[in-house]
Amino acid sequence: MILQNDQTFILATKNTTYVFSMLESGHLEHLYYGRRLEQPSAEIFRQKRAFEPGNSIVYDDAHKNLILEDICLEMSASGKGDIGESFLEIEHADGSVTSDFLFEKAQIMDDKKALTSLPSAYDESQKIQQLIVTLKDASYDLQLQLRYEVYEECDCIVRTAVLVNSSNETIRLHKMMSNQLDLARGTYAITSFHGAWAREMQKHTVMAGPGNYINSSFTGTSSNRSNPFTMLHEVHATEDAGMCYGFNLIYSGNHYTSVSQNAYGKTRLVSGINPRGFSFVLEPGDVFEAPEAVMTCSYEGFTKMSHNMHEFVQEHVVRGEWKKKERPILLNSWEAAYFDIKESSLLKMAKEAKNVGIELFVMDDGWFGQRNDDAHALGDWKVNTEKLPGGLGGICKKINEMGLDFGIWVEPEMVNVESDLYREHPDWTIDIPLKPHSQGRNQRLLDLTRPQVQQYIIEQMSEVFESANIKYVKWDMNRIFSDVYSRYLPAERQGEVFHRYVMGLYRIMKTLTEKFAYILFEGCAAGGNRFDLGILSFFPQIWASDDTDAIARSYIQEGYSYGYPLSAISAHVSSCPNHQTLRVTPMATRFNVAAYGVLGYECNLSDLTKEDLDAIREQIDTYKKFRSTFQYGKFYRGRSGRIHEWTCVNENKEQAVGMLLQEQVIANTQAESYQAKGLLPQGLYHFYNKKRKYDVRKFGDLINTQAPFHIKQGSLVHNVVARFVTMYGEQEDYTVTGENLMYAGVTLKDAFAGTGYSEEVRYFQDYSSRMYYMELVKE
Repeated sequence: MILQNDQTFILATKNTTYVFSMLESGHLEHLYYGRRLEQPSAEIFRQKRAFEPGNSIVYDDAHKNLILEDICLEMSASGKGDIGESFLEIEHADGSVTSDFLFEKAQIMDDKKALTSLPSAYDESQKIQQLIVTLKDASYDLQLQLRYEVYEECDCIVRTAVLVNSSNETIRLHKMMSNQLDLARGTYAITSFHGAWAREMQKHTVMAGPGNYINSSFTGTSSNRSNPFTMLHEVHATEDAGMCYGFNLIYSGNHYTSVSQNAYGKTRLVSGINPRGFSFVLEPGDVFEAPEAVMTCSYEGFTKMSHNMHEFVQEHVVRGEWKKKERPILLNSWEAAYFDIKESSLLKMAKEAKNVGIELFVMDDGWFGQRNDDAHALGDWKVNTEKLPGGLGGICKKINEMGLDFGIWVEPEMVNVESDLYREHPDWTIDIPLKPHSQGRNQRLLDLTRPQVQQYIIEQMSEVFESANIKYVKWDMNRIFSDVYSRYLPAERQGEVFHRYVMGLYRIMKTLTEKFAYILFEGCAAGGNRFDLGILSFFPQIWASDDTDAIARSYIQEGYSYGYPLSAISAHVSSCPNHQTLRVTPMATRFNVAAYGVLGYECNLSDLTKEDLDAIREQIDTYKKFRSTFQYGKFYRGRSGRIHEWTCVNENKEQAVGMLLQEQVIANTQAESYQAKGLLPQGLYHFYNKKRKYDVRKFGDLINTQAPFHIKQGSLVHNVVARFVTMYGEQEDYTVTGENLMYAGVTLKDAFAGTGYSEEVRYFQDYSSRMYYMELVKE
């Protein structure tokens, strides 16, 4: 709900209130964002000042007490005394960089005016209230629209800004933010998520204090180095208590979030396009749209903030046929075959995949042109008939006849120098003419600022997607930007390359996803190098990381869960030793972690033992039973670190799945518990785990404490005994109310601690895990 009370504007969601007001000067003062107020009083929120402070700038003679440096604002600009982080920076035709945008008008609409150059949040009912406040810089005849919209049920507010050059002169935009939040009181901490390839979304928390904390990317993408999702929260906030703000951008390029504290103790957050390397020329009449920014607020800690964001993404960002549809379980060929694509081998893997219950077979890189390594043929989207004699249509038909859907890998934004495409169009790449180029993964970026290149990709991908019954596409992007230059743009517009690339990408994605609406598209950028709301506006899920190691993934997926729903997070079970870490983890743990998201497998099923194939078959049966809960349920984080504790609960709270994962054993630590979240307190639940059998060889030469004769570890006798003797694990099985499971938790059976083992003892060694199932007992 959006209300205007004289010159005060109130944005109300189900549980929060956001208030700002126009000052006599025409500036917009931010007053409040927090817990819902039924009758917010703007008067008590306003900044009071009798005299100007020393060593500061007075706005003008008519407003002697207006010090822009020491007031909370809805947007800030340079030149009039606000020396803090600015919302926008404009270089005018006369060389001045001063801007002074003052209130001109406001309009509340019952339907949203969406952006035209970038993806926008939406509502299926098309009934989203939008407030457009128009500010004007009278000195330079420019208009700035601040747009706000309210998504009441998920407690989210979306902001953006649109700059209109209504003057007769050319201006240059050096900085344009999407969101600004000034907070007058409180000490805050900042949590952001950083990493690298195979190490995405590592959580980092620092104190906000004097100075400036910046979370940004300059890779040309939203990046694995610094994800755009950021939290600002009370220092002692927990999962379940404390004020917490969450922020994100619907954007896939270089981003920027700054949190600063000024000399008067006020905290300012701004977020938007990274101003580094950015400038945009606006001729008279031109319009520039900033990406939309989403923010949410919870006084009930991180969990509620995350749930708000999850609901917003699922309901108002993801769209199309796959928005709420359960995602298929797939087998991807990459770690089984890499570039060694052979139809016979793929069909053999697909046959095993069908036998264990997998639903979709995905052929990864290596199927086109002379693509035998990463240095050749990227950009040549013609099937290699030596590898696939019947083309895509032939192998697809054979896989469909097995009862599996078929999917492929593509990387349309890239080209190898050793390719027919590059030889024909060397001017189609982002590089500096006649200068050495620094490459990544032996490839170059196609220049998506060029409409001709955009159209080429649309046509080439359309031809590929139409050539077979393709139901899934993994869209990759394996390098970051370097030597950023477009031959398509004049020298004075080279600062526009990054942003125009993203706009070109969105045009391509929008065209293809609308044309092939039935295809499930999965985003990928060397794993999580472009995991953001811009991509999710077109692709409903993203490959979270090229790292499939279960322990590494537990941190990566926990990191994503703060701002993104599980339905957006793609995760695979792979072979061991893991291809990224060489770590060996139990098959059960690899599944237990990957199940919290969109499950897939990435291993050569043809090489697995019958025991492993049986385990995978059981895993898939379990996942199918709880698939809706894993993909669309509410996710709750418990402990993290040596013990990871997760719970996922379905919408009606009739079904939940919990997990405990232990990184390393601590000697003589037998006791452990699992504490659920999100259940019906008075609901009666059947709580249980699945009874497991363990190979006696896992206990090493401890077998000799029970054997009637000595058995040498690893010997033939040891292996023979293992065929007939198995060790059974513990069984937890209770019928109990939700309040007991949530408020007290289940004290689990003792873990092995060196003094004995039986069916009443939990085998819980390094990297071990358990899933616990909770099902509402219906009378």
